[in-house]
Amino acid sequence: MAMKPESGLPPQHEDGVSRRTFLKGAGAVAAVGVAHIPATAVAHVGKDADADVLGPGPVSIRLSVNQTELEVKAPPSTTLLDLLRDHHGLTGAKRVCDRGSCGACTVLLDGRVVDSCSMLAIDAVGREITTVEGIGTPENLSDLQQAFVEKDALQCGFCTPGMVVSCTALLAENPKPSRDQIRQGIAGNICRCGTYQNIIEAVEHTFRKGGK
Repeated sequence: MAMKPESGLPPQHEDGVSRRTFLKGAGAVAAVGVAHIPATAVAHVGKDADADVLGPGPVSIRLSVNQTELEVKAPPSTTLLDLLRDHHGLTGAKRVCDRGSCGACTVLLDGRVVDSCSMLAIDAVGREITTVEGIGTPENLSDLQQAFVEKDALQCGFCTPGMVVSCTALLAENPKPSRDQIRQGIAGNICRCGTYQNIIEAVEHTFRKGGK
């Protein structure tokens, strides 16, 4: 019966790379974030993936935002939140937790709510993005935005744009939600001021008046 090597590690493969060597190399890559990929590996990736390589410098990113085509050069690592705020001046989406847990940066992507701080802008190419600025303006508020004002559904205001976006998506999907459905619809949005009851009343007021 064949004996295992004393080290307990498998013998080297035919190409001379042992498990120990592989693990040491992988650890170095993780530490510095850069890998030198052998030519054979590059050829393999190119054959199977055939994908364009982007970055690390700025690339052209063309997005459809609030039914307007916007284009800017930015690194492919730029988040959708950063692109909207820093490059296009759309500051309605707020940076609060910066990890997709508070909902302050909520926007619509093809009508569905997403946390823009947790999505790369380049992944939104070819899709329709709607920010709170695209829902209504101070001069022309949507029915829901007007209800937020009338029902005093805001205090500090940091959560308000994200709340409005999430509630807009909720009413588009369910024009007459129950209170439990409203609570579920804003479950991803945190209001540190605790105005949840007023937000629920604003949503109810909107659909009772036939608005959205």
